[in-house]
Amino acid sequence: MMSNHLKIIGLAALIVLLSGFRFQSIEKSESSPAINMSDDRASWSVDYNHSEVGFSARHMGMFKVRGDFKTFSATIEFDESDLNTLEVSATIEVESLETGVERRDNHLRSSDFFDAVTYPQITFTSKEIRNVDGDEFELVGDLTIKDVTKEFVLEGTFLGAIETQGGKRAGFELSAVLDRFDYHLNFDRLTEVGGLIAGRDITITLSLELTKQE
Repeated sequence: MMSNHLKIIGLAALIVLLSGFRFQSIEKSESSPAINMSDDRASWSVDYNHSEVGFSARHMGMFKVRGDFKTFSATIEFDESDLNTLEVSATIEVESLETGVERRDNHLRSSDFFDAVTYPQITFTSKEIRNVDGDEFELVGDLTIKDVTKEFVLEGTFLGAIETQGGKRAGFELSAVLDRFDYHLNFDRLTEVGGLIAGRDITITLSLELTKQE
């Protein structure tokens, strides 16, 4: 009986001890300071003479056709020491697209593709930065083409920031692949062997040189 009594007392003491340890651990955790990310955002302007918004697609499943949008604007804010602070809002003028062939450019501006008269602009607004790994990251936002807005993810690389005589400059490269059918760019004429004349996947590439606004 005495042995059982001692066992009960020992078990009770152990429970009290563990409970006290758990309470102290929780109390310490709750009093620990939170980790705050930098939010020293600055506004940056696009140097349009050294930036471009390009695209490419396959013709007849083989030949790559490249082009770019000559007119675009962007509002960009970030702290160059913390990519998690990056915020982007951009507008592209559809009428400004060029591939080097006027007939093809006019076709791309038509209702078969972008319908530039009805939908003159493409817009992108970021809403999240994720998977930051050194200078690599994903920029997540809402992309609107024609009458469709969908979440879109750009793979990005921060090229760094440097001091120049004209002030601080920074660079980014971003890319992604979109399915044009997702955005009602529905031209679907087939070749003689059955494949699409105009490829379904469009590769988007952005090269941005920025200047810091003081």
